[in-house]
Order: sequence, then structure tokens, then C-alpha cells
Amino acid sequence: MDFDFSADQKMFRDQVRRAMEGACPLREVRRVLESAAVAVSDDAWTALCELGAPAAAIPAAYGGLGAGYYELCVAAEEAGRALAPTGFGPSIFLAAEALLAAGDEPQKSEWLPRLASGEITGCLADASLAPRWPRYARGQLSGAYAPVPGGRAAAVAVALAEEDGGARSLFLVDLRQAGVTRADLVSVDPSRDVAKLEFSGAAATRLGPSGDGAAIAQRIRERAAILTAFEQVGGAERALYMARDYALQRHAFGRPIGSYQAIKHKLANVYIKLEIARTHAYYGAWALATDAADLPLAAAAARVSATEAFAFAAQENIQTHGGIGFTWEADCHLFYRRARFLALELGSSLVWKERLAAELQQRNAH
Repeated sequence: MDFDFSADQKMFRDQVRRAMEGACPLREVRRVLESAAVAVSDDAWTALCELGAPAAAIPAAYGGLGAGYYELCVAAEEAGRALAPTGFGPSIFLAAEALLAAGDEPQKSEWLPRLASGEITGCLADASLAPRWPRYARGQLSGAYAPVPGGRAAAVAVALAEEDGGARSLFLVDLRQAGVTRADLVSVDPSRDVAKLEFSGAAATRLGPSGDGAAIAQRIRERAAILTAFEQVGGAERALYMARDYALQRHAFGRPIGSYQAIKHKLANVYIKLEIARTHAYYGAWALATDAADLPLAAAAARVSATEAFAFAAQENIQTHGGIGFTWEADCHLFYRRARFLALELGSSLVWKERLAAELQQRNAH
């Protein structure tokens, strides 16, 4: 079976890469990281939207391109390669996917065209780890969610909350209303938007059947894990080549440090982890595009391998740069920060390893 992308999909990937190189060099990532007033890079987001990246997998009936998930995967990889400080993941991988999975026609028609065009962004608010669940009653939502990736800039949220009787459901909330307050949160990667959202009687509408919220949210996270794996693969590959380039130009004892066995083996190990992650990501792309029964297994495998590959590549990039790699002025920490941030955005690696083990056990039982 051929899991490679088509010539048209590779052309789209190249277009997104060139756009990101122009709109989002590392100095733009650093600008967002160092600014307390800026949540995202408008230049990077505009470049992605002009190429239709957010609209790739959204059907044409709702303002999207209807191209498919393969195109969304390659766009995610290039956004990851650029370390793009945008709400691409929370808005498209999570909020748009939740609307596609559970929204009714009026909800899809109202929100998906604006998410597809990039006019607004969305986010997913999940209180699974909170000591007290937010409550929904009589059309209003009350409670707090933290952390919420993309919550600072988002216009709409898909929120998981508890109804009377204990049923946990998804709700659609316009974040621009009076009953919503936001507070910026500090994370390991300040170039990514993270916020605390607090609702005080905010108007909300149910998204999907009552009581199905947790199950729908799990399916959305599985789909997002595959797309995020491509983002991680893109970042890992760039970190690897950054380390390689430095190893070829930095000399010690009259030779490039890349000629020494210790550096060669270090970079070879990064390459191995990267290619393992890429293999799982490609398998995940196929499962996502075909809605295969293997999707939960593919998602867990892609998530675990991509998280490990990006973390390892970012760490070894710093090590290859030596003392300068630990400084604020060097760009190495930008990759390390993003790797650590993405490692937690959809749940820790341990959670996904347990999920992977459960899926394999279930398969072997049959």
C-alpha cells in the first residue's frame, strides 16, 4: 500500500512552505514569544488563510475547499516546520472538527465558513482535569476552563460541560459576549496562545446529543492527534537540519564538528526517530482521510512517536550547538519550547501510550 502524497499534494506542501518562509521566519516567532501584547502572528495566519490551509478539509458547502485531510496534513507539517504562532491547531484540528462531527446544519452554516476563511478562530475547552466541572442549565454555561490552547484569540469555543443529572455534553459558546472573561496564562511556549476562560451565565447551545460530549471529544482528540503529529514532524525535521547545518559549519580542532563520530551518531539517532514518526503520521493520515476503523490505533501511535521525535530532535539540536545552544539569543530554545508545549496540548505522552496499549490489546484479543 502506498501512503505517499500525490504530486498535487506535494505541490501544495511546497506552496505552504514558501509562504511560511516569507511570512514566518524565526524572528517572527521570537517577536510573538517576547511580546506580552501579541497572541498570534497575523502575518503567518494570513499566509495560511490565503492558501486555503484552514479550509482544506472543510466541505465546500460550508465555505471550505473540500480538498481533504491529506492537504490539511501537509499544511500542518509546514506550519509546524515554521513554528507558526497561530491558532491553526485549536481552531481547525479541534473546533472545526467538533462542528463537523456533531454540529447541526444551522451551527455548521453559521461558524464553519468563518473558521474556514480565517475570519475567526475557535478552540476546545475541556474540563476533564478540573476539580469541578462547569455546569450548563437553561441555556447558560457557568464555570472555568484552564488551560485552553487558542483561548485568548478565539471567537468561539466548543466546551465540554455537565448538565443536570450528570450528563456531560458539548456546547457551542460565542466568546465575544458579556458572560465570558479571559485571562492569559503563561506556558513553556509563550509563542502559543493559552488562556483561562471563565463563563458566568454565558449563552450556549448544545453541540451533538446530550450525554455524548466525552465520547465525541475523545474522537476529536484522536483526529487532532494525527494532525498535530504532522506539526511535530515538521518541527522535528527543521530542528534536525538546523543541528546538521551548525555541525557542518562549526569547527573544533581544525575540523567540522559534524565529522566526529559522536555528532554523527547523535544526528543519526534523531533521523531514525523522525522517520519512525513520519511513518506513523502517514499511516494516520490514511486513517483520517478514509475514516478507517484503525483510526484510534493510528492516532495513538502517531501521537506517541511524533511527541518523542520532536522532543528528542529539539534536545539534540541544543546539545549539538553546545554552550551557545542554551542562550536566549540562539533559536534552539524556540524548538524546545514548542516540542514541550505540543507534548501536553492533547494530553501527555503517558496518556497516549496507555491508549496505544489498550488498542493493541483489543486488537490482539480478536
